[in-house]
Amino acid sequence: MQALDFPPCSLKLLPVDGKTAAFDIIRKKYVVLTPEEWVRQHVVHYLILYKKYPRQHVSVEKMLKVNGLSKRYDVVVFDRDGNILIIVECKAPVVGISQQTFDQIARYNMTLNAKYLMVTNGLQHYFCQINAQLERYDFLTELPDYQKPEL
Repeated sequence: MQALDFPPCSLKLLPVDGKTAAFDIIRKKYVVLTPEEWVRQHVVHYLILYKKYPRQHVSVEKMLKVNGLSKRYDVVVFDRDGNILIIVECKAPVVGISQQTFDQIARYNMTLNAKYLMVTNGLQHYFCQINAQLERYDFLTELPDYQKPEL
């Protein structure tokens, strides 16, 4: 698979029916390693290992309803109170990040109401913070690290 612009991570790989599968530490099962899944797995490891989000706060590929249609998000991170904090939209490295990609994650966010958005193809990453008061996205250089609760 193609090298990505993420810190290194160690994926457990296994051949399955002539294809390569990676162990997903969130779903706790092997999944076929498509180019998009390669990016998704790197995002999950980045969030957990480098941004320090607890594994139990991360969700991968779950269904949601957007305008009555069934959709599937790539990665969601929850805050300590169970509210959605971050939505991540992953694309394969050969797929360019376009306005259509931002429109897709914005539609998802109309339902999920996350504070932060991340769009990535593994080579390019875009991070936004939702500014609800001004009804806009403020672009960031990176996502915030996990904040441990005050003792």
